[in-house]
Amino acid sequence: MTHADPGPLGPPPLSARQQQRNAVRRRRTLRRAAVGTVSSLVVLGLLAWVITSAPGWPRVRETFFSGYHARESFPAIWDAFWLNVRLFLTVEALVLPLALLVAVVRVIPSPAMAPFKILAAAYTDVFRGIPTILVVMLVGFGFPALGLAGVPTSLFWLGVIALTLSYGAYVAEVIRAGILSVHPTQWAAGRALGLGYGQTLTRVILPQAVRNVTPPLMNDFVSLQKDTALVSTIGLVEALRAASVYQASTFNVTSLCVAALFFIVVTIPLARFTDWLTIRSMRRQGGS
Repeated sequence: MTHADPGPLGPPPLSARQQQRNAVRRRRTLRRAAVGTVSSLVVLGLLAWVITSAPGWPRVRETFFSGYHARESFPAIWDAFWLNVRLFLTVEALVLPLALLVAVVRVIPSPAMAPFKILAAAYTDVFRGIPTILVVMLVGFGFPALGLAGVPTSLFWLGVIALTLSYGAYVAEVIRAGILSVHPTQWAAGRALGLGYGQTLTRVILPQAVRNVTPPLMNDFVSLQKDTALVSTIGLVEALRAASVYQASTFNVTSLCVAALFFIVVTIPLARFTDWLTIRSMRRQGGS
């Protein structure tokens, strides 16, 4: 048994000094948590008092936060929100391979790829420059007007195409930035091991690139979840459209707040997961 091996009894006990340091750290952590909790409660309490004591609060409460209208509008918005979820999952599954293809085409140094590199650059420039709502309208109304065989006429798939084209351009640039962020020595190491360009790209570069850009990718997908509401402009009855229909018939805005709550419930966990990935990445880089 070596000297460093703690043996079957486990690691040696902590010294008195180390135990004291750990106790100080625990007390400091608890103190910070207590101060943060108290200050947050005080600020939120003051904010709630200012809002509820305002002269127009009763009217705002009835117009925006009516319990009756929330209960009445909830079933229709709940059913419509599943369309947003299906859109989000479908578009996300299509955006990733499209963006990866565009990003790889733009970084390949082969002269024979020049025409494809130009097309990839034009695609990212155009679709990042056009607001997503305009892309949705152009695809939703323009594609069916072409009358081409094989062009989908389903509003759902037209919305999927529009969101995929728009977000594919954003995600492609994120992935390309991740590929370019990998140090050139990684390319050299892969080639030195006898790997070809494609093998080096897929086995060495892409895994590191995707890991580096996972937090910004998650931010793009958080935005995508919210932008699924834009398909209402071409006639799809998703959560926002269902809430708007109820609001137009009752002249009460509570249904829109209910729809907003649905989006919040989905996006906040995604946002917190993104924060966790960011902190994890920073710790890993700091440890390296």
